Formats: sequence, structure tokens, C-alpha cells
Amino acid sequence: MHDAVAGAAADADEHLIREAEKIAVALGRMFPGLCEVVLHDLRSPEHAVRAIENNLSGRQIGDSVTELGLLRIHDPQYPSVVQNYPNRFPDGRPAKSTSIGIKNAAGEYIAALCLNLDVSVLSPVTLALANLVATETPHREQPLETLRDRNARELREAVEALSAERAAPPRSLSRADKKALVQQLHRDGYFDSRDAAQTIADLLGVSRATVYNYTR
Repeated sequence: MHDAVAGAAADADEHLIREAEKIAVALGRMFPGLCEVVLHDLRSPEHAVRAIENNLSGRQIGDSVTELGLLRIHDPQYPSVVQNYPNRFPDGRPAKSTSIGIKNAAGEYIAALCLNLDVSVLSPVTLALANLVATETPHREQPLETLRDRNARELREAVEALSAERAAPPRSLSRADKKALVQQLHRDGYFDSRDAAQTIADLLGVSRATVYNYTR
């Protein structure tokens, strides 16, 4: 009898996750190139990624659960919805994330539906609109030198700003625009910072060697 009840509960959990999988696929396909949607099966933390649509993070089906998933596994009282928290993709692109925990009839977390919005795609649009409606742009003189190290955040902001001037996200720029952007960064002294070339390569979606070639 006990085995029958446990089997019925397991079947009910699987049915719930399959329904959530439909939602994950539909949401991801509604926002192509913009929002990654991942369904985690919390019953199997070592191989939790059950579905991933519009893959922006490079994860694969069967990859392990995230830290947030582990928190839900160990604490049924953990908030069911964590909304609009800052995140970052492996290549450094900023993201805005929302995680929705899914409980079964017994009140246990069995899955999590996570949405990761690539805000780097939207940043150039925002900057372009801001430039469009601006009524006055003060003259800016280039400093002769920069005495402090330019950190990765400043570098990302510079890349996004220069991309906005070309009305496209960094990775969608043409080869010529990417080369011009890299040369501008080089003139502005951004290559003085450690790992700058690799950071720029990740943002533009090219190799580190290509970035150095663009500076010539």
C-alpha cells in the first residue's frame, strides 16, 4: 500500500514538472535572443536542468542545480518567488533574473522555473534613446592619462556606450564596427587594465587574438 501511494505521488510530481516544461518552452520562444528560461528538476540536483530554452548561459540539459535551487531543496520555507534580482552570464553580460519555485501537494519543492533576461541587449537601446532626447551635451575633453585602473564594470559600460552610438548590441555589431570600437577603447587607455582584452572579447563575442588584431 505504501509503495502504491509513493508511486502515485512520484507520478503526480512528474506530471507537474512536465506541465512546467511546456511553460518554459513557450516563454523562451516568446523572447528569442533576449530571455533564457530554465526548468530545474530539484528531485535530482546533480542533473537538475530539465529544460533550457533560448540558451544564453551555455548550460546543457542534465547540468547541476544552482545555489538557489539547493537552498530550496534544503528549506521548504524558502520564498517561492525571488523576483528581478541582478545576475550575470558566464561571459560577463548583466542579467535580470526571476526564480519561481514549484511545490508538490506535500509542500516540497520539486522544481524551479528561472528566467534570465539579457539586459546588455537593452542597455544600448536605452543609451541611444537618452542621447536622442538630450537637449545639451557638454563638451568633454579627453584626459592625458588615467592614473587609476579601469575595472571591468567601467569597461563594460564603455563598450555598451560605444555600441549604442552604432545602434546595436555589442555582439551584433559588424566586423568593421567592432574593429572601430576596439581601436577607440585602445586610444582611450582601456587596454592598460589587466584582462581588458579578454573582457572585450567576451563582450563582443570574438576571440582574444581577434581583439589584439583589431588594435593594429
